Amino acid sequence: MNDATSLSSSRKNALPRLIFLLGFLVLAGWLGWKAWWGLSNVSTDNAQIEGHIVPVIPKVGGFVTAVQVSDHQAVKAGDLLVQIDDRDYRAKLAQAEAELQLALANAGKEGESGPLRGQAAAQVAAARANAAAAGSVIEQALANADKAQKDLERVRALVAQKMVSPQALDSAEAAARASLAQVRASRDSAVSAGDQVMASGAALRAAVAKVDAARAARDFAANQLADTRLVAPASGVVSNRSVEPGQLVQAGQPLLSVVSLDDIWVIANLKETDLGDLKVGAPAEIEVDAYSGFRSTGRVESLSPATGARFSLLPPDNATGNFTKVVQRVPVKIRIKQSSDPARPLRPGMSVLVTINTK
Repeated sequence: MNDATSLSSSRKNALPRLIFLLGFLVLAGWLGWKAWWGLSNVSTDNAQIEGHIVPVIPKVGGFVTAVQVSDHQAVKAGDLLVQIDDRDYRAKLAQAEAELQLALANAGKEGESGPLRGQAAAQVAAARANAAAAGSVIEQALANADKAQKDLERVRALVAQKMVSPQALDSAEAAARASLAQVRASRDSAVSAGDQVMASGAALRAAVAKVDAARAARDFAANQLADTRLVAPASGVVSNRSVEPGQLVQAGQPLLSVVSLDDIWVIANLKETDLGDLKVGAPAEIEVDAYSGFRSTGRVESLSPATGARFSLLPPDNATGNFTKVVQRVPVKIRIKQSSDPARPLRPGMSVLVTINTK
C-alpha cells in the first residue's frame, strides 16, 4: 500500500518537471530560431507607405468659375480641375497682341513673299538712298570744279595774250570758287547722309527690340490666360479639396491635391546597427497593418545619405556637454508593387511591417 502511494506521488511530482522541461525546450528552440533568423534578416515596424502627393496651386489669381472635381474622385493627367475667370486675361492678351502688331508695323516683319518693310526699315532705306545720292552729287560737283578750273586756266592764258578782257577772268575765277564751294557743300551733305543712315539703323534696331519685347509680353499674357485652367498634373485621386465656385483665389494658394496610387514605395527607418549587411537590391517583405494577412514584396532601392535626425527642425548637437548615445534611424527606400486587389489599395501614409533579407 505504501509502495503504491509512493509511486503515485512520484508521478505527480514528475509531471510539472516534464511540462517545465518541454516549455524550456520550446523557448530555447524559439530563441535559437530567432537568433538564426536575425543573422540574415532585419525587421522594423517604423515604416510607412509613401507616394507622390502633388498640390494644385494656381499661378494667377481671380474668381473661380467652375470646380470640375470632388473629393476622392479619380482623375487622369490633363483633366480640367478648376477654372478661373479668364475675361481679364483675354483682354490683356488682346492688348498685348495689338501692341505686337504695332511694333511689327514700325520695325517690319518677314512675310511669305519676302521681307515686308515697316516704318523704321523704310527710313533706313531712304537714308541709304540719300547717302547714295549725296555721293553722286559729290562726283558731279568735282566734275564741275575740274571744268571750272580748266576754264580759268584758259581764260588766264587769253588775258595774258590780251585776247579777252580782264572781266572774263573775274567771271572765270568766281565760277571756280563757286564750284569748289559746291564740292565742300556736297561733301558735308554726304557726311550728314551717312550720319542719318547710322541714326536710322539705330532706330531700326530699337524697333526690332520693341518687337521682341512686345512678343514676350504677348507670350506672357498667353501663358497667364492658359494658367486660368488648372489641370491634373498626373493621374491619381483628388484629395484635400478646399476650393468652391465663386471663391476668390490668389496665386500660390493651395486648392487641392492629387495623390498618385500607381507609383508608391515604403520608407523604413532602420536602426543604424542593422545596416551592416544591407545592400541595394535586397529583397523585402511588407505586411500592411490595414489588411490582416496581406503581404507584398519589394526591393531596397536606396539608403538615405544621412540619418533622419539630421533633417529634423532641431538636429541634435552632441557637443553641448549633455551627450547621451541613442541608436539613430536611417531611412531606407523600398520599391514595392501596388496591390492588384482594388479592395485593398496601398495608400500613402499606411503603416507597414518591413522585413529585409540581408543575405
